[in-house]
Amino acid sequence: MTANRETVELRGTAGAIVADRWTPVTGSGDRGAVVMLHGGGQTRHSWNRAAAGIAADGWTVHTLDARGHGDSDWAPDGDYRIGGFIDDLLAVIEQLGEPPVLFGASLGGMTGLIAEGEHPGSVRGLVLVDITPKVEPEGVERITAFMKGRPDGFADLDEVAAAVAAYQPHRTRPSNIEGLRRNLREREDGRLFWHWDPAFTEPRDDGETPVAPHARMVEAARLVEVPTLLVHGGRSDIVSDDGVAELLELIPHASAVNVAEAGHMVAGDDNAVFVAEAGGFLDALGAAHRAG
Repeated sequence: MTANRETVELRGTAGAIVADRWTPVTGSGDRGAVVMLHGGGQTRHSWNRAAAGIAADGWTVHTLDARGHGDSDWAPDGDYRIGGFIDDLLAVIEQLGEPPVLFGASLGGMTGLIAEGEHPGSVRGLVLVDITPKVEPEGVERITAFMKGRPDGFADLDEVAAAVAAYQPHRTRPSNIEGLRRNLREREDGRLFWHWDPAFTEPRDDGETPVAPHARMVEAARLVEVPTLLVHGGRSDIVSDDGVAELLELIPHASAVNVAEAGHMVAGDDNAVFVAEAGGFLDALGAAHRAG
């Protein structure tokens, strides 16, 4: 599977949103638009393998760095509440000129779900990756602890790799760790830091964090009418059986797929299964669109 990639800059409501646009090597990507939103603390590169596969199948895919992450601008006022991410997504969709199929992992899934529920017709379909309105607090705490765990940064890539391995013990440590650099920024003294704004992990004065309130997620889910697929990890500590059941009750037309050997980072843990399931969903969506 091959695809062309170019880096583009879009406008968010807190500054520039940097994205990679993936298109088929042959053909025009005329099956439609796909937007992929990463989870908190990740960057657009977490989607690279999945985006290449989906674009090669005829879609135009945009993988976005969220505000405060990767190469996108940091929010000048330190606002990383869920509303800001939703506003950015709606601004990007307006620039694309058509409702995309929205892939959202964790924070990105919260963003897409609420955006479509509160602004119907924003997207053509939803692929929620290991996120439901009900999230397990222990898993959220583990992610938060990891993100706050090294405020002084890292001396070198080996230290970064060791931290990642401790956080994701089910994954095999890669023999080449150079790829980690795309998730890091380097200070003038050579120390390495995660490629996100430290303010992202700090609650605001009103106590709000990027994690969307359960009640808001529930209300949004009840209003979702577009085709919806949940792909969750069998080893996830964020999404439970209760969370899956609640989502399917809130969105009766949704379907759910359990990727048994994956944790919270489903696409990274088992990209082949993820792309196969997502591809089937996209095929069905395209067929329904043509029939309509």
